[in-house]
Amino acid sequence: MAASQPNKVTPFMMFNDQLEAAVEFYVSTFPGSEIRSMSRAGEGGPVTAAEFVVGGQRLLGFNGGPYFRFSEGFSLFVTCEDQREVDEYWEKIVRAGGKPSQCGWITDPFGVSWQIIPKRFMELTSDPNPAKVQAVVGAMMKMTKFDVAALEEAYAAA
Repeated sequence: MAASQPNKVTPFMMFNDQLEAAVEFYVSTFPGSEIRSMSRAGEGGPVTAAEFVVGGQRLLGFNGGPYFRFSEGFSLFVTCEDQREVDEYWEKIVRAGGKPSQCGWITDPFGVSWQIIPKRFMELTSDPNPAKVQAVVGAMMKMTKFDVAALEEAYAAA
């Protein structure tokens, strides 16, 4: 088996000064995650750069200072198998100090936006019947955290 090739394109995240805490939170929250490397400013100094994997996605991070901020223009999309998985990730981010938005969006305490999306939503909105898709999207627009049962009800009623 050949050694795996690194990603050709890798998201690079500029944190203010919370890189180490963010990386530790991410790898403890999502299975398939690991810290590959962390560079420190001198022995015992703060982490300045890191390579890490979150849910199978390789990421690079750097503590760049207070002029770097995240926005919702970039988010990490988490495909969840079911409602249990949606609830699990949502609650972990909320407990850490995350701020829920709407339509499955939540901003973690480090300023990174996440979309916690059930796979079933993607399936329902792929239906060829536009009335069913519109009903599902309409139900989603009223949600903060996704509710798979409510999506299914909207789909069935359309």
